[in-house]
Order: sequence, then structure tokens, then C-alpha cells
Amino acid sequence: MEHGYTNSTVGDGALVVKCYQGPDAAVRLRTEARFLRRLRRRMPVPKLHAVTDTSVSMHYIPGVHGQDLLDEGHPVEVLAECGRALSRLHRMGFVHGDYGPQNMLFDPETFKAVAILDWEWAHPGRPVEDLAWCEWIVRAHHPEHVPHLRHFFEAYGGPVPSWEERHAAMLNRCRNLLDFAARWEPGGEGEKLWRQRIDDTADWVA
Repeated sequence: MEHGYTNSTVGDGALVVKCYQGPDAAVRLRTEARFLRRLRRRMPVPKLHAVTDTSVSMHYIPGVHGQDLLDEGHPVEVLAECGRALSRLHRMGFVHGDYGPQNMLFDPETFKAVAILDWEWAHPGRPVEDLAWCEWIVRAHHPEHVPHLRHFFEAYGGPVPSWEERHAAMLNRCRNLLDFAARWEPGGEGEKLWRQRIDDTADWVA
């Protein structure tokens, strides 16, 4: 399916099956299944259908991918809804771990989030992790919409960490992904990509 990066994800219009690949695949699978069960009826997440040793299958949810809506010129609506949904999540006491429009589906009429996807990195943590990573996604992949990030932070409604804290959190996440890529394929294209992204991120200023 479009916008999948780490794992193999396929769907038939009724179910979506996610097969986990790379380092710690079994741990990430169990994490995702646990959070999908925990958040059912509390957050917009796919309904779990079945879990195997290598995959999780979920009921398909119709919606438009957040990054597509950004590309179509709806940054204010998308980023504000990202902020509102994240505020709800953080009040439960944990972080998503890979939060941002790249892992969300929206109703194209109301721009309400209909699904938050990819819970394999969820864990107890500090809100700055998700706040910073959503910002990183926009800065890295949609730099033309950086001025609209204020709508994300305003809709979140809670304390916004300083730029220094957010920047440090971005770099920390990039380094973790570099480690993941290096364990998966030492010296491979993924490792090279994340080394470059770390260098690029380090150069950013508020």
C-alpha cells in the first residue's frame, strides 16, 4: 500500500494485513497489537481482526492519507487535526513514537482524523517526542508548510517545548532510525539515508 516504509502492507478493501520486517519485528508486532486493543473505542484506530507470529490484520478504514491532503493544499486543516488528536492521545500517558500526517487518514470533507496508524513504536514517553516528530515530518517532506506548524501547536493546546528541546528530540529519533537501518542492513541505502537526514536536521534553525 502507498506510504508504507518499514513493513509490507497489503489490503483488499476489507482487511489490511501488515507483515513486520527488520530488527525487533516480533516486538513491534506485539506492541502494535497491544495498542490497537487498548485504544479501541478511545481513539480512531483500525479494528484488529487477527494476529499471527508475523502479521497483524485490521479492518480497512476509508480515508485520505494526511500527506496527500498536505500535497493538495490543506495544511491548516490537517495540522490542526493532528494537534487535536495528539492532545487526546497524550492525556492517556504515552506517545505514538512515529506521529504525524504520514500515519493518519482523514475524512476529506470534514478533515477529521478517521484513523491513526502504525502503533509499533508506541511507548510511555515524553510528549516532546511526538510533537517534534510531527514537526520533523513537515520540515523534511513538506517544507512549504512549515509556516502552518503554528496551527498544529495551537490545536494541541498544551505546553510547547522550546525549539532546542524539539530539535534535540528530532535528532534523537533520527539517530534511533539510523541504528535501526544499520542493524537491518549494515552499510545499506537505509543507513546512508538516515546519516544524510541527521546532517540535514542538524542544520535546521527555528
